[in-house]
Amino acid sequence: MNSQDLRDRIIAAPETILDDHDVMRALIAANERAMGSNIVDLRGIAMERLESRLDRLEDTHRSVIAAAYENLAGTNLVHRAILQMLDHLAFEDFLKSLGTEVAQTLRVDCIRLVLESARTAEDEPALRRLGDVLFVAEPGFVATYVAGGRTTSLRPVTLRPVIPASVQLYGEAAHVRSEALMRLDFGKGRLPGLLAMGAEDPHQFKPAQGTDLLGHFAGVFERTMRRWLA
Repeated sequence: MNSQDLRDRIIAAPETILDDHDVMRALIAANERAMGSNIVDLRGIAMERLESRLDRLEDTHRSVIAAAYENLAGTNLVHRAILQMLDHLAFEDFLKSLGTEVAQTLRVDCIRLVLESARTAEDEPALRRLGDVLFVAEPGFVATYVAGGRTTSLRPVTLRPVIPASVQLYGEAAHVRSEALMRLDFGKGRLPGLLAMGAEDPHQFKPAQGTDLLGHFAGVFERTMRRWLA
């Protein structure tokens, strides 16, 4: 193809050149070289800045979409876990489901329900049948454990790496490295409780993460427990 044919094709379909970013960059670079090094090309500088802003905008757009999909996936998991939990009519089955199907759906390695009581599991044979999910603790354990030695106010949901006292809650064989702690209010006149989710992945639960979905799950669990306790 000679230069005249190329010129005719460009004149006939200029959008072919305009839509090709690589060709446009090459043309702009050739124009800058033709002007020489002593001329400031304000138009070229402006285009470079616009391209940079466009790239940042595209990155932000992709990040927002990825976060939306991740949040939707998390919502679906929590809703599925709630339905699995509510599917059981007997309290023993309801509680045991936490350590099996509910834990698998939420992708955690173990779940513990902490109930404060003046009586221990050894005092109540019925409590021993509930397996590893139920952890009966002395009054005041929940506040002390969630605080973890700090003096700050306690939040409804706490995400953090495990602390030395975690071995008492999960056992040495659990290998838990991070945990989500949801404080439970069982109503007036009742001692508080705690729903603890442990993960072997040290980065699964971090303080900077959002807690809305876990707060929703804890709210449903808390209300369900109130009915059982009544």
